[in-house]
Amino acid sequence: MSAPAMGTSKTAHSDSSNKRKKGPSTLAIAYLVIYNVVMTAGWLVIAVGLVRAYLARGSYHGLYYSIEKPLKFFQTGALLEILHCAMGIVPSSVVLTGFQVMSRVFLTWAVTHSVRERRTSELKCIGVSKAKTVFSFLWWPGRSRRSSVTLSTPSACSTICLTSSNGQGKASQSQSSGFLFLEKCLTYYDLHRYTFFIVLYPMGVSGELLTIYAALPYVQKTGLYSITLPNKYNFSFDYHTFLILIMISYIPLFPQLYFHMMRQRKKVLGHMEEYSKVE
Repeated sequence: MSAPAMGTSKTAHSDSSNKRKKGPSTLAIAYLVIYNVVMTAGWLVIAVGLVRAYLARGSYHGLYYSIEKPLKFFQTGALLEILHCAMGIVPSSVVLTGFQVMSRVFLTWAVTHSVRERRTSELKCIGVSKAKTVFSFLWWPGRSRRSSVTLSTPSACSTICLTSSNGQGKASQSQSSGFLFLEKCLTYYDLHRYTFFIVLYPMGVSGELLTIYAALPYVQKTGLYSITLPNKYNFSFDYHTFLILIMISYIPLFPQLYFHMMRQRKKVLGHMEEYSKVE
């Protein structure tokens, strides 16, 4: 009696494992593709606007404000990535994704939106202008990395192939050539995606830290977002100190996020090598 029960439990376990390993649905993939196309196009517009503004002005002064609105819109839109992870349509950690996305959204609204050079002539925050330009420029190439559809190249191509062939698993010669081209494009994309971040990620984090650091004198002098005693709630909050603590938090968090990406790089590139050998 025990043997069949064990066999049944093993079968049930394998079935549940297969369900867990099953990728996102075709509808989810279609949504992710649309999301990535929109976000990539948005960040491309930001990059082009940044370059055009620099060529027109000949200086970094005021560059941030030439792309401020689209930057806020598309960076805030990255909050959807946390939802993607929470819903399971993207196989990434909610915690790690949350740290990465929220740090940039926080910087966008709680620092750069709040600290503006034009509010006071006493600010003289050239450092803020420089740092804003740095992180604005470095965020857009990393954007395609962060918002990408985290599917393996073979899986993505197989899904597209089955969808285009009406689920029969058969495709014409022209379709096969197109899928082969798409597969190569995705392979190159993955290769660059998990290579450029090695340099861009530390540079982007440096830009974020420079921005916060440059904003500290203004925050301390004006008491921005700070709550002092006495008040009816008997509560105090020093935004200047809070920003310093945010900067310190980068020390333990950044290595974890960076080496997590290194492990992901090793894993993905390993799968790519295995797939090329099978071919």
